[in-house]
Amino acid sequence: MKAAAMAAFGWLVPGGVYLLTRRYLQFAVSLTLVCCATGAGMALQGANLWPRAGELQGLDGFGIGLARAGALAKALAGGPYLLGLGGYSHSFLSGQTREHGTTLLVLAGLFNLLALVDGLQSRKARPA
Repeated sequence: MKAAAMAAFGWLVPGGVYLLTRRYLQFAVSLTLVCCATGAGMALQGANLWPRAGELQGLDGFGIGLARAGALAKALAGGPYLLGLGGYSHSFLSGQTREHGTTLLVLAGLFNLLALVDGLQSRKARPA
């Protein structure tokens, strides 16, 4: 299977690369970790929306870059993030006041990225 298809599946299904490489324990741990962190972040009403231009007004370039990088990190959670886009957070800024939830959403994305990279690296390391 091609690496791009594995990466897309691994992004959509947290730990999906582990599933494709038959590493079932790592898949179960990764899926549980990302889904629980995303669910807890949503329950704590963390920010899940992309920042609009009006919400970034008054920030310098570094602050704007950080806000966008945080939004991108949350999107890395894949499928659980997409399921939560139903709109529990009304704006980017209203979600930023709930720091614990926002931090959990960022962590979920980073955990999924870590599982994705590890799964792809271990796939290359194994002999064919």
